[in-house]
Amino acid sequence: MGFFSDFKASLMKGDVLSLATAVVIGGAFGKIVGSAVDDLIMPLVGLITGGIDFTSKFISLNGQSYENLEAAKKAGASVMTYGNFVQAVINFIIIAFFIFVVLRAAEKAKKKEEAAPAAPAGPSQEELLTQIRDLLKK
Repeated sequence: MGFFSDFKASLMKGDVLSLATAVVIGGAFGKIVGSAVDDLIMPLVGLITGGIDFTSKFISLNGQSYENLEAAKKAGASVMTYGNFVQAVINFIIIAFFIFVVLRAAEKAKKKEEAAPAAPAGPSQEELLTQIRDLLKK
């Protein structure tokens, strides 16, 4: 087989198609989670924290004081923007909690499906063989 036919065969395997589907659905789910965090949860966090914008928190490493982060950057000062890190940690915790809630609900739904009664099983292979043996004896 040639290179392209091998490549086509590799792409048509079920694992690759499943992975591609998962990536597309994951991207869409990421937008949903991002919107939930940005549009629903972060305004509540802002309300609780009194409207603090963590992304504007910084430490100037040259020892001088600046009015805001943009002024420090315009002056060419080296700054440690610890607020971005705090914001990223808050976002991570919120997103992880949101995904946990969704996965937990999915697991409960899955357990309900599994709990459905199974169809009554017929006789086992050993029972059938025993019945055949008994019939042959007669």
